[in-house]
Amino acid sequence: MTKKILPYKNHLLLHMVILFWGFTGILGKLISIDAFSIVWIRMLIAFVSLFVYLKAIKFSIRTEPKRVLQFIGVGFIVAIHWITFFHAIKISTVSVALATLATATLFTSFLEPLFFKRRIIWYEILFGGLVVAGLVMIFNFETEYTWGIITALVSAFTASLFTTINGKLVSKGEKPRNITMYEMLGGTIGITLFSLFGTDQYPWQVDPTFSDWVYLVILGVVCTAYAFVVSVNVMRELSPFTVSISINMEPVYSILLALLFFGDDERMSLGFYGGALLILSTILANAWLKKRLRVKSS
Repeated sequence: MTKKILPYKNHLLLHMVILFWGFTGILGKLISIDAFSIVWIRMLIAFVSLFVYLKAIKFSIRTEPKRVLQFIGVGFIVAIHWITFFHAIKISTVSVALATLATATLFTSFLEPLFFKRRIIWYEILFGGLVVAGLVMIFNFETEYTWGIITALVSAFTASLFTTINGKLVSKGEKPRNITMYEMLGGTIGITLFSLFGTDQYPWQVDPTFSDWVYLVILGVVCTAYAFVVSVNVMRELSPFTVSISINMEPVYSILLALLFFGDDERMSLGFYGGALLILSTILANAWLKKRLRVKSS
């Protein structure tokens, strides 16, 4: 009985996390500082809060040096994903950026077989193609946001890449809490090094307002540290592709939240909502087909 309930529990936890992630778009729009600085502060807060929490509960953070370097490397990818994500929001809208992010599913349908050495499943390619069709509809009707869509596509690819790598790390028995903590550290280090040697933009020199700090703490602790740990943990039971295609619910949650918070500024064309509906239908079709195939094989 417990085994039958567990997958549904993980799906519920995953969607709670996706709702938190959907809220990050709202926070990104509300925070007045640039995307580069948002991500540096976000990852630093997430790392510190996780480190303090794990030490407080006496959870061992000891990991092989080789693994730590791997986690830090993945953290660089996570940082790129979040910087491009927030920048896409700044130069377009929450709705456009999140709808485009759904293309991560298509990228994952190719990356997961490569990393896990399994054959490509025909319906994953089909569903990934439908997501792209939804994206094309959005592209055709929201042409003024072309650069926002392109930036969000980069964010989608990096999201798919680090999700697949984390799935591989979890399958090798690595602890999700440690993975998350070191990845947050890695992202912070990566942005710091890039600031020092690749640009004259220093995120620690920004001057956030009081409301910015409130939003940044929520972003770093709830929407990052907690949500990221849970998202990695559920991958003990759920495949990277299932996680990736479920994350496509993020634009749906974000669009609803954006309409609630920003009203007319987030109202899009009918073509946009048609594309978003196609993406949502793809998610539901994937869940239905996987359940049907699971029943047939049992």
